[in-house]
Amino acid sequence: MDAKIRLYVDHPLGEGQTVPLARDQAHYLFGVMRRGVGDAVALFNGREGEWLARVTQAGKRGGLLEVVEQSAPQRMPPDLWLLFAPIKKARTDFIVEKAAEMGAARIVPVQTEFTNAERIRRDRLQAHAIEAAEQCGGTFVPEVTDLHRLDRLLADWPEGRRLMFCDEALAGGSSSLRTLLATDEGRAARGAPWAILIGPEGGFSEAERARLRDLPFAHATALGPRILRADTAAVAALTLWQQALGDWA
Repeated sequence: MDAKIRLYVDHPLGEGQTVPLARDQAHYLFGVMRRGVGDAVALFNGREGEWLARVTQAGKRGGLLEVVEQSAPQRMPPDLWLLFAPIKKARTDFIVEKAAEMGAARIVPVQTEFTNAERIRRDRLQAHAIEAAEQCGGTFVPEVTDLHRLDRLLADWPEGRRLMFCDEALAGGSSSLRTLLATDEGRAARGAPWAILIGPEGGFSEAERARLRDLPFAHATALGPRILRADTAAVAALTLWQQALGDWA
């Protein structure tokens, strides 16, 4: 069986398991992709790897799949959170999609002093994360949380989790993740839980920057010689971290 379509399902997976399709999944599989009874589909649920299944019932409002065999083991991402301030809708969607593709384990929208968006559609962003995982071959879907105030999140920060604070004020400076990793502290950080913080379009306030610099678990980091747009900064920071500390290393 050769499955070219991958679907995320919130359902147990195992040999012989029957998996019902939601209406939107049935529309996509049968109406858009023109699949039918007997065709192969790859399934994953974020917990039990990828499984090959075949269509046993196909309808406009639903369908059934029968799980045949496992095609890939479960692959978990590094324990990495991405914290970012929501920006314009399309660019926020882009950040969520790329974070899912690049191996973030949790995506946390944050409200900073200069964040323009006061609310998000968490369900819509979660759907983007699912679609990204389906397209990139991943077997894990990161959780997209509700919007959190940055000050409250920092006040209740989990013990042992380090924070890569991407500070646009350091653009062109010498502070970098590479510098940190050359120290004893940096070498001890390998394998530890981490988070990356990207600021809003207007940058961090001076009060926020001062607080972040005083936190013992935060590491101010430059993302090269130029100030990057927020969505570009998210991709650049994830790339740097993954190459240095993640599953790209």
